[in-house]
Amino acid sequence: MEHIVDLSRLQFAITAIYHFLFVPLTLGLALLLAVMESVYVMSGHHIWRSMTKFWGKLFAINFAMGVATGITMEFQFGTNWAYFSHYVGDIFGVPLAIEGLMAFFLESTFVGLFLFGWDKMSKLGHLLCTWLMAIGANFSALWILIANGWMQNPVGAVFNPESMRMEIESITAVIFNPVAQAKFVHTVSAGYVTGAMFVLSISCYYLLAGKFTEFAKRSIIISSSFGLLSALSVVVLGDESGYLTGFNQKMKMAAIEAIWETEKAPAPFTLFGIPNQEKLSTDYTIKIPYLMGIIGTRSLDQEILGIKELVEISKSKIIAGLVEYEVLLRLKNKESQNKLADIQFLRENYSNIGYALLLKKYRVDILNSTQEEIDKAAWSNVPKVLPLFFSFRIMVACGVYFIVLFTLTFYWMNICRNFEKKWLLKLSLLSLPLPWLAAELGWIVAELGRQPWAIHGILPTFLGVSPVSNIEIISSIIGFVVLYTLLLVIDIFLMVKTARTGPEHFLQDLKN
Repeated sequence: MEHIVDLSRLQFAITAIYHFLFVPLTLGLALLLAVMESVYVMSGHHIWRSMTKFWGKLFAINFAMGVATGITMEFQFGTNWAYFSHYVGDIFGVPLAIEGLMAFFLESTFVGLFLFGWDKMSKLGHLLCTWLMAIGANFSALWILIANGWMQNPVGAVFNPESMRMEIESITAVIFNPVAQAKFVHTVSAGYVTGAMFVLSISCYYLLAGKFTEFAKRSIIISSSFGLLSALSVVVLGDESGYLTGFNQKMKMAAIEAIWETEKAPAPFTLFGIPNQEKLSTDYTIKIPYLMGIIGTRSLDQEILGIKELVEISKSKIIAGLVEYEVLLRLKNKESQNKLADIQFLRENYSNIGYALLLKKYRVDILNSTQEEIDKAAWSNVPKVLPLFFSFRIMVACGVYFIVLFTLTFYWMNICRNFEKKWLLKLSLLSLPLPWLAAELGWIVAELGRQPWAIHGILPTFLGVSPVSNIEIISSIIGFVVLYTLLLVIDIFLMVKTARTGPEHFLQDLKN
């Protein structure tokens, strides 16, 4: 069983990592295209039309690959995570259905109109389509992140003892889940940084090569401005997301910061260290006093609980959950002496059942669990600290770097109109991969930090899998890796070929 869980997680992680290579650029380029075309419509300068069409071609290549890699992910919930889909499908399926029916079709329709409607629509009509395409891309991300945010903070739903499933109670609470909203604005801002860096890097390449200079200069001016605003937004909105994590997922926060013992408020921020999960300590630490307390609690007098204390809290929740589970088992086995009373009890007391279910990893008859098994289950609530610790810090370092880089490019190339600093052009070109690195690390922090939960506090990950064989999962993993690698190679080939060719064709249209 453990191998099936690990393989199923690996399969979903692989497909998610591949898919998320395309999502940030789609979000960023879509909005940049809308801004560029708006400048064209307002100014009447046709070079902005050529810029929109050229960057739009690169957007279309990336969008097609994003669609191809994204569709399979939703099907995996039915193939590899059948019990997850059964248990929380009432809630989780709603935003995914809306994303497919409304946002995805909206975006796809207007992508087609954007690409093929240049000479068939008025300027304002085509501009409207471009903006709707950008809005559709953001709407698509919104509904996906509402679903993911609910997995992190399951609000607006209750457990139904009669159907033995989680059922939706308030769609409004699900949609306006503060964790989901914070994740949305943080994720799309990161996408805007990716789009800005993409345009900036390729434009700097043109200047270094001494070609398409006027085109490249205009692209740098708009991408450096857009990128600086986006990079600042990522930091501000990331701080909000971190604050909500500390409020709703205390164990994740403690693991990210490698806080083993609850420290006196305000807690220091560990700038560097090497966490040792076996020894429950962090070696070679460099700390900044007070900073973590201010970031995590926005106060000077509130503590951030350490992992050891949170494990003790988990033990108490497991013990309370066993009482609730015993009532649930009576109902399930139709052994209840007072069915109505038991149903009413579970409607009011079900929040700890998920913690009791952590014991299923160690024995089937969890009502007979020993203290040792309860201790093991409580400690299993601690995610892997080392990868979380470093993933978060590299991501933050990238965020600070983006602010510095976009500030430099904005000052020298936008304000001073100095495009001759080759060191800055080369630095911008070499920085092209970094937004993707930061985005993937952000995904790792969010998803690895949620473990061992598929739905935080509700459903352990190992209970959500489908009864499939190792061979079936391994075969599908191999198939996904081969297919997605092929798609990625094709995408990179087409992107590089188009970027090297440059906007010559579109600028030729301008001359004609």
